[in-house]
Amino acid sequence: MEIEITSQRNNPFFNRTEVRFIIHHENEGTPNRDLIRSELAEKLNAKKEAVIIQEIQPSFGIHQSRGYAKIYTSRDKAEKLEYEYILKRNKIEEKKKEGKKEAEESKEETTSEETKEEKTEETKTEEEENKE
Repeated sequence: MEIEITSQRNNPFFNRTEVRFIIHHENEGTPNRDLIRSELAEKLNAKKEAVIIQEIQPSFGIHQSRGYAKIYTSRDKAEKLEYEYILKRNKIEEKKKEGKKEAEESKEETTSEETKEEKTEETKTEEEENKE
């Protein structure tokens, strides 16, 4: 796989560089976004987390694809400016959600423990009432 950058434009308003590129992938299918992101990051001296691939358009009958990517100055800027579905495609939003899931699970565990304690207290009081 070889990436050829056809145009590169600096966009200071959004703190990013916008890149159009062509991927030559002889005797292979269209490469996945993760591989393209790492190659672009290496080629443009950027962090992989800050590279967002907007689109990849494979060409019919030719082992070549065209694409458009945005390289932000930091991951935080990318998360603030990009749509959620684009972040999901580029597998950037996952790390944030994993942290949220762990927090939700711990909340559920504490609430289930509290409800168990409440139930045991209720059954004890009911048993005492029945004895009298």
